[in-house]
Amino acid sequence: MLQRRPNPLINKQRPAIADRVVRSIMNKYVTLLIVISSLSIGLVPAALFAREPQVSVEQILQTTQSWDGMKYTGYPSGQPQITVLKITIPPNTTLHWHRHPMISVGYVLSGHLTLEKKDTGERKVVNPGEALAETVQTTHRGFTTNEPVELIVFYAGRVDLPVSINVE
Repeated sequence: MLQRRPNPLINKQRPAIADRVVRSIMNKYVTLLIVISSLSIGLVPAALFAREPQVSVEQILQTTQSWDGMKYTGYPSGQPQITVLKITIPPNTTLHWHRHPMISVGYVLSGHLTLEKKDTGERKVVNPGEALAETVQTTHRGFTTNEPVELIVFYAGRVDLPVSINVE
């Protein structure tokens, strides 16, 4: 019987070839794992990571009195009616003397509005981003300087009650 003698070249090459094959397979698996991980992050639905939009609440005004310090005594009786007006006053304009028979609040969007009470001459300047608790049954007016004023006014009245009454 013939005995085969181990070929020294083959024995030395086998481990080297086996190591290269194992390393190549390992590299392919590692690369595949990296690719799959990257894709899974990119393909996960956005809804899983979505958050509710953050709601911000900033109190602009809370008061029991008008800008001149007079306490509010109550709302008009009858069927309530809320009115919201967006008012634009041109530059260098003086409004008529008037009064409000109900509680109202103004919010200045742009410009500077100066308010003036008829009986005392008391004045108040309201700037953009500020709210103003209006006077009730007090004759007053507003005026602008060299820029227009844009404001939103909320009236808490009742049906058939005007939001403003001219006094002139």
